[in-house]
Amino acid sequence: MRGFFLILSLFLIGCNSSLERKDSTQYDKGSLNQLTKTDFDRMADYEIKENTESLKILALKFYKRNPAELRKTTSDSPEITVNWLFTSQHNWKFKEINDAQGIEALNQVFDENFKGDRVLSLITGLYTMLIIAHDNQKEFDMFDSLDPQLIYNAARNVEVIVWRLSTKKKKNGELFLITNEINDEFQNLSFEREFGKIIGRTDYFAYVLSEKKERYITRAIQGTSLNILLPFL
Repeated sequence: MRGFFLILSLFLIGCNSSLERKDSTQYDKGSLNQLTKTDFDRMADYEIKENTESLKILALKFYKRNPAELRKTTSDSPEITVNWLFTSQHNWKFKEINDAQGIEALNQVFDENFKGDRVLSLITGLYTMLIIAHDNQKEFDMFDSLDPQLIYNAARNVEVIVWRLSTKKKKNGELFLITNEINDEFQNLSFEREFGKIIGRTDYFAYVLSEKKERYITRAIQGTSLNILLPFL
């Protein structure tokens, strides 16, 4: 148990240092909006913020590797589109992807009959799934109640999506979305690394939260070959 709290302390030190570098006013522990926050709340803030940053990076990479998907939504550049996606007030509802969110949006990415923007559906599905898993919150305080099981489920679902992206193909043999590039002369695994960061942060927070709440996480016996996304009910 002493080892657990040592790891937690080191993690929080790293979180606070990173957050202070990015926005010293917003994350100043003495500021008004931090007065009701525990270290666990700040840890949740950090996890959501950094996972959102990873999704921004992934969205840009996907649009650059899959320009045909971008054209289904807009004639703007990938940079302008991603900035709009993460800064505009749209409540993550887009007619181009049938207003789908969460697991519904993720599943239709790999539906042969879906004709919409698969990148938009993927990023929308991942972002809204993570938010739903965190009790529909993006900032946390001592009055929030999070379920570590749902956060754990979200991490497993990201793993399934990574597996689908690399293995599921259309009837013509093409992948639904192009990601990593591996050939005799070049390897680009940047997609895999960014997804790994999301899984690592989400998993770690789920386990720390389960210790804090003394709530056991049911670890899913879920081989990715089962191709199943875990629910959030």
